[in-house]
Amino acid sequence: MTQHSSSAPQPASQEDLSHHEGTVRHFDALSPRLKALQQEIGRIVLGQEAVIDHVLTTLLGAGHALLLGAPGLGKTLLVTTCARVMGLGDSRIQFTPDLMPSDITGAEILEQDENGQRHFRFLPGPLFGQLVLADEINRASPRTQSALLQAMAEGHVTQGGKTWALPKPFHVLATQNPIEQEGTYPLPEAQLDRFMMRIPLTFPTREAERHMLLQTTGATHKTAESLFSASELITAQKLVRTLPVGETILDAILTLVRSLRPQDETASKEVRHALDYGPGPRAAQALMIATRARAMLHGRLAPSMEDLHHVAEPSLAHRLGISFTAQTQGITAESLIADQLKRLR
Repeated sequence: MTQHSSSAPQPASQEDLSHHEGTVRHFDALSPRLKALQQEIGRIVLGQEAVIDHVLTTLLGAGHALLLGAPGLGKTLLVTTCARVMGLGDSRIQFTPDLMPSDITGAEILEQDENGQRHFRFLPGPLFGQLVLADEINRASPRTQSALLQAMAEGHVTQGGKTWALPKPFHVLATQNPIEQEGTYPLPEAQLDRFMMRIPLTFPTREAERHMLLQTTGATHKTAESLFSASELITAQKLVRTLPVGETILDAILTLVRSLRPQDETASKEVRHALDYGPGPRAAQALMIATRARAMLHGRLAPSMEDLHHVAEPSLAHRLGISFTAQTQGITAESLIADQLKRLR
């Protein structure tokens, strides 16, 4: 009698098939709405199509993003527009050197009721928003930066021995001015790792800037329409994690991440020379989720190599430690990632 190996493929159960069909139906209904969402944000935020793509990928992946760019490129407009279009409660924190942790997380205040009894009441800070704009995060002291990044990682704040849960969904889009260095506190590498993506903003094309001038300097201003809701975003985030990832994409993610670790046996001589440290397992997780999220954003049920190539740089560049010698030679994190991506083709 022939015995079947326990590793032999088994037919899918009726429950599995029903779950798959439900996922496909939900995906088909969601896909055109995500496209409309992109278009609506792009109607207000002009000339930043790639940035909008990355921001929505981050939100669908339930992550946080660091927006990097010179003043006046529309970082604040981008965040407020995303909040309005996606139906999220937004909040803004302008970071300054004198800002204390309790100024953003909230504090307990002493109150007296009608009977003369005194008690403490927690007054939530501006961190209690669904989409928080952390403006010029590098101007805050390390203590305040740590309070923000701890809340990002844990989803709650602790005050007076009590834990207060942050709203869901909870996303931070932080901005950082890369030009000015005076009066700033650069984010440590371990804290940068908390951001799913670091998204650079560049100057718009001439045509986009022309359109921007005509649209924003007139007597009337366009406003974005709300097309989504917080509950729908949470559902979409759960759907992202159910998308299947083929072995080819999984192997490519592992190969890329491990090839950027100078101590790994697969690392090239250039990587060993240029990097003090490479991306850790959290980076691989972020890259995996970002690849799935971008696939869903562009109407694909499974991620492709195109998705991986598109999200690799913003997911990994801020997680590489370029050595001083490599910096003097003009080697950048972006160039190293691009070289390793070429090897995956």
